[in-house]
Amino acid sequence: MIRRAVPADADAITALERTCQGEDAWSAWLVRDGVEGGLPTVRYLVADVDGVVVGYAVASFAGDIAELQRIGVVPALRRTGVASALLDEVVAEAPGTGANRLLLEVREDNAAALSFYAHRGLVEIDRRPRYYRDGTTAVVLRLPLVKGCG
Repeated sequence: MIRRAVPADADAITALERTCQGEDAWSAWLVRDGVEGGLPTVRYLVADVDGVVVGYAVASFAGDIAELQRIGVVPALRRTGVASALLDEVVAEAPGTGANRLLLEVREDNAAALSFYAHRGLVEIDRRPRYYRDGTTAVVLRLPLVKGCG
């Protein structure tokens, strides 16, 4: 089940953030602040299986742009549809916020993620050299959310 994150989910999201993002992981404080509503344009979603958080997505909705900032799934459940369900929920919520396109960055060396997003219809629109802490380039992807956008 995909649902909005609640404060009780913050520790599980932080743990998943460390597992999925490694040295680029956000701090526990930043995750908690976002889950508790301290960042008004940001929404945290979780994939919940029998009360256990097995995935999360973080999206920012500002004006006509939705930005998928994070998505992560416990390693044992990757390639089982959890990330697809999270992305579907972000895409479903975006037009109601006024967003007409979804943007995101992904590491150029993350072939699995690039393939996942390509199969979901996202296309490369730019690259950001040395975007990540270790100097890896980010690939910027876009998905139109309304007819006629992009």
